[in-house]
Amino acid sequence: MTGSAHITGRTVFDACHNENVQSVVARDAVDSTKRQDYSEAPRSASAERPIGSVVDLFCGVGGLSHGFRLEGFSIACGYDIDEDCRYPFEKNNGAPFINLDVAQIDPADLAQRFEPGLPRILAGCAPCQPFSSYSRGRGKPQWSLLKDFARLAVAVKPDIVTMENVPQLVRFRGGEGFSEFVRTLRTSGYTVKHEIVRCSDFGIPQSRSRLVLIASKLDEPTLPTPTHDLSECPTVKDVIGDLPPLGAGQADKDDPIHRTSVMSDLNLRRIRASRPGGTWRDWPTDLVATCHRKDAGRQYFAVYGRMEWNQPAPTITTQFHGFGNGRFGHPEQDRALSIREGALLQTFPRNYVFVADGEAIRITALGRMIGNAVPVTLGRAIARSIKAQLAGVSS
Repeated sequence: MTGSAHITGRTVFDACHNENVQSVVARDAVDSTKRQDYSEAPRSASAERPIGSVVDLFCGVGGLSHGFRLEGFSIACGYDIDEDCRYPFEKNNGAPFINLDVAQIDPADLAQRFEPGLPRILAGCAPCQPFSSYSRGRGKPQWSLLKDFARLAVAVKPDIVTMENVPQLVRFRGGEGFSEFVRTLRTSGYTVKHEIVRCSDFGIPQSRSRLVLIASKLDEPTLPTPTHDLSECPTVKDVIGDLPPLGAGQADKDDPIHRTSVMSDLNLRRIRASRPGGTWRDWPTDLVATCHRKDAGRQYFAVYGRMEWNQPAPTITTQFHGFGNGRFGHPEQDRALSIREGALLQTFPRNYVFVADGEAIRITALGRMIGNAVPVTLGRAIARSIKAQLAGVSS
């Protein structure tokens, strides 16, 4: 980091009501209690000046944006190619959704989206499928998403760039794409830090790890500080244990997205033979899938499982609503997770609105959007780190 970059950063903050940044940081204490408040309402407009202005690339339904919003940042807009995400993003984050491929974003247009006079944060979570373990070895690596993210950062020169992604991104194909991304940011004057974090360390009720990167032109960035140990992390029961019971294919009359997928007779027999924390290996032979009876399939036991009440959930994927797609069986009820349960385990507030009144509930589409989202609580942890850095720069 050059001295001139640091001076420029401090100048920005002299015009940004430094005292407001500091007061918000001082007021915000990290909640280290075991049971979190998942019913927190979206942050409403207040007389306090926002801490910074955020543009969210690959915004989806707004998990990352909402984390920043709840920590006092202004969301300028979100970009995504999935039009289904427009309503939940705009409804919950008070910002426009722009249906545009990242490759088609004009840097000049993006730069104008930030709120004037505030520190500018370019955030995003590039879709992880090209870098996932499932995709490994299946064709050429798709680095274009990262390259376009870097292209926009270099052209727009936001004060801070942050990215969340799957840990495999660091190792995929020798880490060539990620290394290039980091190198591009550093060449452009950013100080870059990144690490793989465990979501349970931040009170997120999942056994999930994620890559977090923060790059800054202002000063040395700080990465999120863990707030929980495993004994303090909310469990499946803490988060969804009070929801009304449902059968497979049923919905709660008072909550349209507390809705479950239909199960075949065979899968109903399978889940009734399953125990919390167990696998299909616990079943009678006649229930075991043909593929799992073969030598090649016997190692794949992380499917057809019930979750445990007193443990965090497994990683919530886009198919968490299907019993055969992972360990997504309810601990007691004979069904997979409902859409509401998946959203709560992703730490979306209970009042987060995913579907407009009167709109049809599409389980597969909602599962995809929720499973692809950055957990809101992880978004808050990233936002708190950036908030602390901004307060330090302004002091």
